[in-house]
Amino acid sequence: QVQVAESGGDWAQTGSSLRLSCAASGSALQHYAVAWYRQAPGKEREGLSCISMSDGGTYYADFVKGRFTVSRDNAENTVYLQMNNLQPEDTGVYTCAAEIGTGYVCYFDAGYRYDHWGQGTQVTVSS
Repeated sequence: QVQVAESGGDWAQTGSSLRLSCAASGSALQHYAVAWYRQAPGKEREGLSCISMSDGGTYYADFVKGRFTVSRDNAENTVYLQMNNLQPEDTGVYTCAAEIGTGYVCYFDAGYRYDHWGQGTQVTVSS
């Protein structure tokens, strides 16, 4: 059974970059599809991106496309979310989620029920 844990959240200035990590233990993350979510204060959780078990499949919400990049390093058993040109509206708790993957498919719908969730890491972007 895989466990995932996020890290890399921090304070950031508008226009700067952060890289979040979703590190796995207990199983090889390469067999899992992984998604990134965030929840801003007072708002519902929203899906940002996902990467399929097979690296050919990466998907993004329109509002992060071109700024955020999801990738995986199987040797490190980690999935990353590179976030560039951060804006104050990117502030929130960022969480990764994983499930056994099926080919090039993955989902980041807000209501999708992944099997394994991390605790989240806080990102705060100041203007």
